[in-house]
This record gives sequence, structure tokens and C-alpha cells, in this order.
Amino acid sequence: MFLGLWASAVCAQGNPLPDTIAKIKPGIVAVGTYQRTRSPPAVFRGTGFAVADGTYVLTNAHVLPKVLDKAKFETLAVFFKSSGQDKLRGAKVAALDNSHDIALLKIGGSPLTALKLGDSSLVREGQRFAFTGFPIGMILGLYPVTHEGIVSSITPIVIPTPKARNLDPKMLRRLQAPYSVFQLDATAYPGNSGSPLYNPASGKVIGIINKVFIKESKENLLSKPSGISYAIPIQYAKRLLSQKGLNY
Repeated sequence: MFLGLWASAVCAQGNPLPDTIAKIKPGIVAVGTYQRTRSPPAVFRGTGFAVADGTYVLTNAHVLPKVLDKAKFETLAVFFKSSGQDKLRGAKVAALDNSHDIALLKIGGSPLTALKLGDSSLVREGQRFAFTGFPIGMILGLYPVTHEGIVSSITPIVIPTPKARNLDPKMLRRLQAPYSVFQLDATAYPGNSGSPLYNPASGKVIGIINKVFIKESKENLLSKPSGISYAIPIQYAKRLLSQKGLNY
């Protein structure tokens, strides 16, 4: 009996991730739209996470709908589970950084558990991180899923193509202002877009999972997109928060 308890304690000390997941999960939300007369009324588009004072959410800009059907009262919303119940909060776009595919949302209601932001400039290849989100949407309910892996490469968001005809306006814009992103060996899915990439021990976020924006730049010549996953360094989100006068 004693040996069993001792082994469990050693295991817990050696793997801080379970405690970290329990700490950050209340701040993970699904991002989508809500329309009461639609079936289903909630449409999932990606993942987000609470920051600042808990009334703001970070996600990918591409997760947001291009337009809302205001005539049918469609609204931007976040969804999460609290005390075993599915909850919905209305949301509005507070700020956008389209160059880095980041959106900051302002949500109504009481604050959610805000995640702390780390220093993405300190990230090194080979370090282990985790991300939590909704990989296949809300099909299986509002239960966030966690994946873990290493940063396998810190790589430019866009690599010049040898053939000029393969360049499109998006690639040209990104070539003019290149920056590096984190390439991961863990598999993220489309619904993971906007998920926080965080330190398993501290829970501090060092990146935002991105499944669409980066692949458009890096893998545009592949006939079959790869299973490689990427994340945008959190420094760009911190800049957006600072511009709004928000602490992180």
C-alpha cells in the first residue's frame, strides 16, 4: 500500500501536466456563432482562451465568420462548460492583427479563468509543450482535449518558391514582413485553431495553434497538405493586448 502511494506521488511530481490542465481548462472556450432559429443554433468555428481580466478571449482571426446574418440575429459567441452545464456568451471583436492571424474578443458576463502569457522568445527547439482545445468541434460535447509534443522547428512562416508564377498576393505580403513560427510534432486538427500552446509545468502560453493561415504560406505547393502543425508565437498577441491597454 505504502509503495503504491509512493509511486503515485513520484509520478505526479514527474508530470505536472495533469494539474496544469485542471488549472487552465476553465479558461478554454469554443468560438463560433449562435442563431436561435437555426438548426443547430450553435455553429463551431475554432477554439479560444481567456486572457487579461478574464473578459477577453484570444483566437485566430480566420476562425471568425466573414459576415454575420444580422437579419436573422446571428451573433458571434463563445461556448464552454461550467458546473456541468453548457454555457454561451456573446462576443464582439475588440482588436484584430490580420498579419499574424490573431483576434481579440470581448465577451459578456462574469470573468473566465484567464491564462497567463509567457515569453515566446525563450522557446527552443526540442522543448515540450501542450495545447488544449476542441479538435473536432462540439460533436462530442464541450470537453476540451489536450495534446502534447515538442517544438520540432522554429521556421519562417513563408519560404520563397522557386517559380514566380506560384506566388500569390498573400505570399507576397508575408514575404515582405516575414517572421518565424513554431512547428510541432503533435497533431492538431482544424478545430484546434486558436488553442493555446503552453508550458506543461507553468501553464504560461507561448503560442496560438494555427491550422490554416500558416499552411497557406508554407505548404501551398503540396498537392496533399501534410499533418504538420504550427503555432503563432504569443508575442504578437501580447502586442495586441498592450495596444488595448490590457495586462497579461
